[in-house]
Amino acid sequence: MMKPHRGSLILAFGILGLVVCQLFGVAAWVMGKTDLEEMDRGYMDASGRDLTNTGRILGIIATALMGVSLVMLALYLAFIIVAAGVSR
Repeated sequence: MMKPHRGSLILAFGILGLVVCQLFGVAAWVMGKTDLEEMDRGYMDASGRDLTNTGRILGIIATALMGVSLVMLALYLAFIIVAAGVSR
């Protein structure tokens, strides 16, 4: 017996990753990757492949945006530290 797909949940996590909290995007990416592998092996119902793949892609985008945000924050903090040292 095959496991039911979690395409709707993964899609919801992908959307939440873009709109609410980018950590949902990481979960969507990981869950989507795992579920697609199980679908390829025949262990999971493949009828949710499109939902799962869409959620995974949204998760990748949300994770990339989180990475860009963290880099920008680090650069901003470095600028503040350097500016505070120069003004003394």
